[in-house]
Amino acid sequence: MAAGGRGNRDAGGGSNATPMHVLMLPWIAFGHIVPFAQLARRLLASSSSVRVTFLTVAGNVPRVEAMLSSASSAGGVVVVPLKLPRVPGLPEGAASTANLSPDGAELLKVALDAARPQVAALLAELRPDAVLLDFVTPWASHDAAALGIKSFHFSVFSAVAGAYLALPASRPDVAGAGALPSARHLMSAPAGFPASSPLAATGVPAYQAAEFTYMFTSFGGQPCVYDRVVAGIRACDGIVVKTCAEMEGAYVDYLAAQFRKPVLLAGPLVSDPPQGELDERWATWLSAFPDGAVVFASFGSETFLPPSATTELLLGLEATGRPFLAVFNSPDGEAVVPPLGFAERVAGRGVLCSGWVQQQHILRHRSVGCYVTHAGFSSVVEGLVAGCRLVLLPMKGDQYLNAALFARELRVGVEVARRDEDGWFGRQDVCNAVAAAVADGGEGDARKWADFFTDDGVQGRFADEFVRQLTELVSAASS
Repeated sequence: MAAGGRGNRDAGGGSNATPMHVLMLPWIAFGHIVPFAQLARRLLASSSSVRVTFLTVAGNVPRVEAMLSSASSAGGVVVVPLKLPRVPGLPEGAASTANLSPDGAELLKVALDAARPQVAALLAELRPDAVLLDFVTPWASHDAAALGIKSFHFSVFSAVAGAYLALPASRPDVAGAGALPSARHLMSAPAGFPASSPLAATGVPAYQAAEFTYMFTSFGGQPCVYDRVVAGIRACDGIVVKTCAEMEGAYVDYLAAQFRKPVLLAGPLVSDPPQGELDERWATWLSAFPDGAVVFASFGSETFLPPSATTELLLGLEATGRPFLAVFNSPDGEAVVPPLGFAERVAGRGVLCSGWVQQQHILRHRSVGCYVTHAGFSSVVEGLVAGCRLVLLPMKGDQYLNAALFARELRVGVEVARRDEDGWFGRQDVCNAVAAAVADGGEGDARKWADFFTDDGVQGRFADEFVRQLTELVSAASS
């Protein structure tokens, strides 16, 4: 057996095979850490032939260990801390993008780059069979390859997002020249984009294309997101996407053809049912309303609405006449200031709050019937599984492409109408979208997809197939 525990295994992952050791290194944002942790739990639950080492910054270890508690209690996963080197301008003790400004998040990438020697030393010490890496650390693929270790780029985004934004061959004005693509260029889908996609014909509006230019923008002379993504995919042995062929088969095939790499599908990684009980404060308030009456609006911990958008959204929720619970956060932690007289007008039926809430519990409460979401992939799936009607109000990046996928292709959710040039929406647009979502027929194909996501046999098949393909690729390297 090789140093560090690497050895031979059969492609079927039989009981006599040496457990495949998978090392995971997500980007240090919880929107990325959570899918990696979900995949780790799914792999360990489905197979005794896998063990996992999970790398993250020391300050995140308790929270990550809690996410992995069921797997770690069985000895299948170990969380290993990294110490971030000090970077001027980065707040002391910063361990994730939570509560960091956009500039702070860019500095966090610099800090993680500076931790490369720690990661390289761990790879040399542990000698895992496979490494699953996020977009930020393409250098880890090179360090793994030098040790004969297979590496895989794990995209926590939808396949449609990768297909639209991260393909070098289809972005000729950035290939090799270092020039930024224009927003006008990004309004059109790349060459060869799946013809079955509504985006192939329409592309995206100007305001979304302008937002996409962030992917190609360098901050402080550091590699831009696009450069990191493409470099990582080019250096790795395969691509892992948290989706399935049933949802995004055409985009998966497009990615595989463009990069000429194996694409392994992890499945949509549906969250486990929430543990414990809903806080009494929310349980009491929600229980005062009829079944399906409440609109829940939440945009996650790292999607922030500008004040003007917050105002229009709140006034739109008020205009629905329905009870609602709206959760808003800001990068500086400041509370949202509601419109003048708003609190008095919605007293008794509308609540505005900030901070963390038990989102899954709230979505599953009998009185919650509509979910206004930023169209984060995991959030949409949570809403579908909970049986909520969906209103999609994306605010950045991949969220725009997710909204197109879910609303226009999978027929789940209603997009809020917006102005093409700048993305502005008004209170009536919000009110109209909620009305359309909760109307008869507003469910679309949501029930079909909810049943699909909650089918244990389907989810188990995704995990088994992923382990089989990963084992075959690793075994081929060592045979």
